[in-house]
Amino acid sequence: MSLEYVHGYSERESERLYDQAGALVELLHNDTRYPSGSKVLEAGCGVGAQTSILTRNSPNAKITSIDISPESISKAKALVEGEGRRNVVFQVADIFHLPFEDASFDHIFVCFVLEHLKDPEGALNSLRRVLRKDGTITVIEGDHGSAYFHPDSEDAHQAIGCLVKLQAEAGGDSKIGRRLYPLLVGAGYQDVQVAPRVVYVDSSRPHLVEEFTKNTFTAMVEEVGEQVLSQGMMDEKAWKKGIADLYRTAELDGTFSYTFFKGIGKN
Repeated sequence: MSLEYVHGYSERESERLYDQAGALVELLHNDTRYPSGSKVLEAGCGVGAQTSILTRNSPNAKITSIDISPESISKAKALVEGEGRRNVVFQVADIFHLPFEDASFDHIFVCFVLEHLKDPEGALNSLRRVLRKDGTITVIEGDHGSAYFHPDSEDAHQAIGCLVKLQAEAGGDSKIGRRLYPLLVGAGYQDVQVAPRVVYVDSSRPHLVEEFTKNTFTAMVEEVGEQVLSQGMMDEKAWKKGIADLYRTAELDGTFSYTFFKGIGKN
């Protein structure tokens, strides 16, 4: 698989992914529920943050979760088994070389994966092969260009821009959310519908302040600091101020907004 995960595989990154999933359950996943007995492929399960939600929302579906990383698969399996879920099997596999027969699945679920791929349309094409006729694909992606906040800060925007650039240099696209419709249509899916899912945070939503503004988005930007400074993308003073200003939006008078995109298509 053409994938370079710019955020790394640290324990902190795993915790960030769990925080992100927990914060966004209602916004992103409440309307994703699969019928009893249906065969579902989760492509790119990572450490299982979304798998946990899938198994909970669709307890009688038969879920197969794959990832290219054996370490991530191990973490995902431990998480889901620890929660007592028994309706999922895990497998190390490459999205571009799927070890399944044609039309093996009724539904496919892909979340926060395409942004890391050098050939996202190729991945969607590969997935369509294993989806039965009239089966559905659900894709969720973010768009780092959609982040805006109060108090505003040029240094904070520049810090976010560094993450966008680093991901692009790794072959990914952290603004891919806005491309979901043409990507799905270009890969041959029918009846494609894409909708924005906006997360808005202020101090009246303290759980989102902690779980999303601080522990998901700002932590994600902060993690690439070593790369930013070593490559001279920002000077240390401006970088530290940018990160501090992102944390500043989590204070009582601060606000933060970000847009995810959720697309659904039919084979």
